[in-house]
Amino acid sequence: MNKQIIKSMALGEAYEFYRHPSGLGILLYPMSGFSSVYAVFATNYGSVNTTFKTQKEDDYVTVPEGIAHFLEHKLFESEEGDAFEQFSKTGALANAFTSFEKTSYLFSTTDHFEECLEILVRFVQDPYFTQQTVEKEQGIIGQEIRMYDDDPGWRVFFNLLCALYHNHPVRIDIAGTTESIAQIDADLLYRCHRTFYNLNNMVLCIAGNFHPGQAMEIIQRNLKAGEKLEVSSRMPEEPAGIVQAEREQELEVSIPLFNLGYKETPAATREQELSIQLQYELILCAVAGKGSALYRELYDEGLINDTFGKEVFCGQGYLANIFSGESRDPRQVRDRIRGAFSCARETGIDEKTFERIRKMLYGAAVISFNDVESVANELVTAYFTDHSIYDTLDVIAHMRREDVNALLRRSFRPESLALSIVSPVGA
Repeated sequence: MNKQIIKSMALGEAYEFYRHPSGLGILLYPMSGFSSVYAVFATNYGSVNTTFKTQKEDDYVTVPEGIAHFLEHKLFESEEGDAFEQFSKTGALANAFTSFEKTSYLFSTTDHFEECLEILVRFVQDPYFTQQTVEKEQGIIGQEIRMYDDDPGWRVFFNLLCALYHNHPVRIDIAGTTESIAQIDADLLYRCHRTFYNLNNMVLCIAGNFHPGQAMEIIQRNLKAGEKLEVSSRMPEEPAGIVQAEREQELEVSIPLFNLGYKETPAATREQELSIQLQYELILCAVAGKGSALYRELYDEGLINDTFGKEVFCGQGYLANIFSGESRDPRQVRDRIRGAFSCARETGIDEKTFERIRKMLYGAAVISFNDVESVANELVTAYFTDHSIYDTLDVIAHMRREDVNALLRRSFRPESLALSIVSPVGA
């Protein structure tokens, strides 16, 4: 079995990477001095992967929206019982989640690690679907979808994505719609599991208080050899411009919520994605972070409050810089942010501000290695984007102000800005 030791000179730490003969990537990060262990078994499969094929197939197939999330729900069931119940008997905390680009199954525990790891590795590989259980789940997830339809924070976010993106499936709710999940049957679930849950498309990451040798013995004993499949997902062509500049919806809220986003050009390669994401994070902190003049002015004038946030939202074929929060006047917040970025594009970020924020980002990245959950989840993300978990430190350390300002000048265009508002009913 191929084994590599990935080291960080900056941290004085290392983790083990194995390429199992089945194709599975295994990343083990022992952390001395910690009492807990956190394990994630993940597949490179999320809500955006609705059109796909393998090397064995001539044509792409399109499956119903929401099927990745539906499959995540159903996978905990088996002929032997519910995997959640098996975890609960050990005292471990178990969970799963589906994002736009991956599905993760995880547990956290301070005891019975070996037993929990065996449960995790086994149930994710063993699907069990019947038409009766699928129909039951359609009702459960249908209720979940209707609940999110009335959730202000959820709606303001997806309304923004619909304002930014014409065709990209990132604009579709991760759970799909009641109409789309009604098209799901057991055969489709088995097909998606065979395609995306083949071990060549997966990774198992463990961080915390555990012995790598014991972990590898359990993993190897429980892995099922399968046919090697190479999966290709197809995304629809996405125009450069936005759909509309503003979307508003009324819901039961006491103060308006807003999401404001600049649609940007996504990275051309996975190698460029991390660098561009970190440069955008520095820009957002410089122009709209809590230490910025813009933030202080908006806060002092009562236009934003402590809910104000910002993020670089990026993935396969999409990238947006998003601001969110509550405001009595979201449109004025939009105008002020738009003005601040227009000015920043002209003046650039000065050396003092650049260095201050670069050091802040570096410090935050170092601190993240003190949390077993953060380390395990970042191992997954780094693996699926062809990076080492330590690359973030290297990219920040070697970031150049001229590169950041060049990115700033070609981004944050006023015509690429969209605003989503959820306002009080009858306001």
